[in-house]
Amino acid sequence: MAILHLSVSPSSLISSSQRRTTTRASRDSVKTQKTLIATDSVSSFRLCPCGRRHFIEGAMTSMPFLPLSPSYASASSASTSTDALRMLRSSKPDWYEELFAWLMDTNMESYEKEIAVYKMKLFENLMGKAEKVLEIGVGTGPNFKYYSAIPNVSVLGVDPNAKMESYARKSAAEAGLKRGDFTFIHAVAEAIPLEDASVDAVVGTLVLCSVADVTQTLNEIKRVLRPGGVYLFIEHVAGEDGSFLRLVQNVLDPMQQAVADGCHLTRRTGDYISEAGFIGGADINKVSLSSLAYLSSHVCGVAYN
Repeated sequence: MAILHLSVSPSSLISSSQRRTTTRASRDSVKTQKTLIATDSVSSFRLCPCGRRHFIEGAMTSMPFLPLSPSYASASSASTSTDALRMLRSSKPDWYEELFAWLMDTNMESYEKEIAVYKMKLFENLMGKAEKVLEIGVGTGPNFKYYSAIPNVSVLGVDPNAKMESYARKSAAEAGLKRGDFTFIHAVAEAIPLEDASVDAVVGTLVLCSVADVTQTLNEIKRVLRPGGVYLFIEHVAGEDGSFLRLVQNVLDPMQQAVADGCHLTRRTGDYISEAGFIGGADINKVSLSSLAYLSSHVCGVAYN
């Protein structure tokens, strides 16, 4: 039985002739609840401290007794951003977060090499169109090299793991971004601490697999995007129903969630994005990668606010 999704060539990504999944909604239906905003301002963004879950490579399966992901309660009910952090992310010891950050920095090289051709094509959508960019799940900063060619870009990186910051800043410097052009925020994607319509673009790569609430995260992305803004995404997803890959994912999914900080193997993330109600619709492409085995099925594309 087929194991992998249909492959597409990078040159065919994000073109008008692609298979297009378009979901239209009226502006009234796109209204979402505002999250609480702190009074401090950083690089023209208003923000406050909170947290978000991040994808961690499945190599952690050999490590016993790791902290488990907490149950989710709606971020909209939080009275403060600190409450949202506590509701969405349980406290973890420093060694745990440091180990995750180190693993993400040292164990993703083969994946980044394979996905690079797709990322390059995807990030072309920001050229001349985006100066203020929010990246959810910024992690150790593997995407910074794609921002460096964008004129006057400033990047706001959101991640729940504070230990990611030093790695991300190093990546930003290596990519040629000025120190003032990158701001790291400890925040949850389900309760992004930014004002409405405050960024030109949102970027998320390997993030929606591990957020507590995919729908709420997508609502937040739409909220912070300005009219005409874009959401760029690359996500691993569930294999096709009935495939051997999907069978393996079903078996491994509970363990993956426990040891990989809430990462789900069987999420139909492409369906979530297509049904999210982005006003301009979404271009969603299926991609198969060889470097991640049971994480080989991916979707990538652009959604238009």
